[in-house]
Amino acid sequence: MAKDSSRPSSLLIKGGHLLDPAAGVDAPMEVLLKDGRVAEIAPHLRSGAEEVFEARGLVVAPGFIDLHVHLREPGQSYKETIASGTAAAAAGGFTSVCCMPNTTPVVDSREWVQWIQQRERGALVNVFPIAAATWGSQGEVLTDFRGLQQAGALGVSDDGRPILKEEVMRDALRLAAGIDLTVIQHAEDTRMTENASMHEGAASFRLGLHGMKSQAEASLVDRDVRLAQQAKGSRLHIAHLSTAEALKAVRRAKRSQVRITCEVTPHHFTLTDLDVGDYNTNCKMNPPLRSAADREALLVALADGTVDAIATDHAPHAPQEKLVEFEKAAFGITGLETALALAITRLHGQQKIPLPRIVELFTAGPARVVNLRGRGTLERGSWGDVTIFDAKKRWTFEAGKSQSKARNTPFDGWQFTGKVVATIVGGRIVYGTQR
Repeated sequence: MAKDSSRPSSLLIKGGHLLDPAAGVDAPMEVLLKDGRVAEIAPHLRSGAEEVFEARGLVVAPGFIDLHVHLREPGQSYKETIASGTAAAAAGGFTSVCCMPNTTPVVDSREWVQWIQQRERGALVNVFPIAAATWGSQGEVLTDFRGLQQAGALGVSDDGRPILKEEVMRDALRLAAGIDLTVIQHAEDTRMTENASMHEGAASFRLGLHGMKSQAEASLVDRDVRLAQQAKGSRLHIAHLSTAEALKAVRRAKRSQVRITCEVTPHHFTLTDLDVGDYNTNCKMNPPLRSAADREALLVALADGTVDAIATDHAPHAPQEKLVEFEKAAFGITGLETALALAITRLHGQQKIPLPRIVELFTAGPARVVNLRGRGTLERGSWGDVTIFDAKKRWTFEAGKSQSKARNTPFDGWQFTGKVVATIVGGRIVYGTQR
């Protein structure tokens, strides 16, 4: 590929504090990016770089990775496009996103995996497809895992739907183990959640809404842990884990050396089912907002290392899909531009979780989940993907100014601490400006 003469071949990030948990670095460091890669790291560099970014007073981190976004293409561009979704990702500090396959049509073939990655899509950040685990995400017949992986898929999932049949999940784990591919499960036993629209509890009773039982999530995680134990070498990842009971199953599995990982969303570690209030559809998502006890369990697990990644589950919708009765409203909220701020405000500011641990949940943790080599760290030779943020900056999120096409967020008007200043992908600044 010919060199892009419009982009600088070298960029020096100077004066910042480098947090790179994978490399064990927590110190003032300067970072030199050259030809899209990390060329050098040292306390002081004299590089003669073509471009210099002054990061004094800022945290410099490996580029953030979001394991779980919905970019809505192909087929649902009225909600979001790859271009608009990745613009929101860049504004949120994410240099890489993994997009889910529940589009129209479902991404279940090599051709659609390749289509997502084409330059014509206008992506501002790295886009790594997660392909469907079964044809049409119908939960019946496995897709061509090896072919999808060769086309660029980092994992397989029927997200939005669970892989409900035990024999199908068993075969998926065994097939994926042979090629070291991650199987991502939407853990919901839909036989228990039919017609449910929020968490089952006092709030759902008050609102007269059919609730989702916590057991619907936990029972499927329990089953999948058992199957993963049988499928030696498999990589099982639990998407958007939301309950204390499911978390117990993950802990047990990790103690028994099962290759299991899990992610938690910012809305699940921040809100509870009480935030649904009087039928606020911007608080309707799947899995639903859970109880205060569930949230507390997630906060403990985020601190102690049980949770591997923070993922947004960015799920944009058109206004008409949310401005309806609660039971008819679409599940999901946007989340790319508020994730870091929620983590710093809630986890660091209120829960006193150290900043390096939070950075790990956005970088090294997700990179390990999908075996994303050369990212999640700024060690020499790795990709020049960098997130620079001000951990003390106070600001207010305004949904109307979002880079996303969608506005379905419960965090409009919230005041936060912690803001992205610049996002760098492959050595090129894609969000932010020189200070």
